[in-house]
Amino acid sequence: MQIILDYFFAQYLSLVSGDSLIVTRYSVLVTRHLLLVTRHLLLVTCYSLFVNTFAIMIAIDDVLISDEVVKAKFVCDLDACHGACCWEGEWGAPLLEEEPAIIESVWEKVAPMLSEESRKVVAKKGFGTRYGEDKEVLGTPLVKNGACAYLIWDGKGIGKCAFELAYAEGIIDWPKPISCHLYPIRVTHLKNGTEAWNYNRWKICAPACKNGKKLSVPLYKFLKTAIVRAKGEAFYEMLDACAQGV
Repeated sequence: MQIILDYFFAQYLSLVSGDSLIVTRYSVLVTRHLLLVTRHLLLVTCYSLFVNTFAIMIAIDDVLISDEVVKAKFVCDLDACHGACCWEGEWGAPLLEEEPAIIESVWEKVAPMLSEESRKVVAKKGFGTRYGEDKEVLGTPLVKNGACAYLIWDGKGIGKCAFELAYAEGIIDWPKPISCHLYPIRVTHLKNGTEAWNYNRWKICAPACKNGKKLSVPLYKFLKTAIVRAKGEAFYEMLDACAQGV
C-alpha cells in the first residue's frame, strides 16, 4: 500500500507545480489518513469478532473450564425431567477406562436392584460398551429402549442410577461414573494431556435451568460434590475464586 501511494504521489509531482502541488500533497495526506483510519477500524472489527467468537476459558492446573460453568444457573428437577439424561440419547454415559472394572467389583451388590433385561444386557455387552465408528468412546451399555442398563425406575416413573441409590444406602462406596456425577459438564481429554470442561446444553434439562434461575444457584455450585470428587477441594476453591471475577 505504501509503494502504491508513493507512486501516485510521484506522478502528481511530475504534472503539477506551485499551488497545485500543495493541493495535491494535501489530498494525498488526507488519503493516507483515511487509509490509517480504515485500517484501525478493520483491526477493531477483527478484535470484536475474536471476542465474540471465542468463549472465555478459566485455566486451573491442567483443566480449561468454560465460563458457562460458573455463569449458568442449574439445579436438577427430577420431578419435571424424570431423569431423562439417563434414558435419552444414542450412546451410554461416558466411562473412564478404569470404571468398568469398578462396576464389576460392585456388581453383585447392585445387580439385584436392576431388571432382568438390564442384567442380561450387561452379561452380553459387558460392564462398558464401545461407541463410534472407530469404537473410540467407552460408555455404559444400553437396553433395547435406549436407556442406560444401570437405570432403575422408582414408583413415580423417575429414572434413577442404581449405583447412586446403592451408595446412598451404604451398600457400595462408589457413587456412580464420574461423567454422570459431573453432568451437565462434559469433559474432553485433549492430546496434550489437558482437560476441557464445557457445559453441555440439552433441551431435556430445561427444567433444571429454570429451577437454577429460580434458586439462583450457579452450575458449578450445584456440582460442588462432583467437582471435589474429580479434582479435590483446592481445585474447587480456586474455581470459586475465579467465578467471582467472571
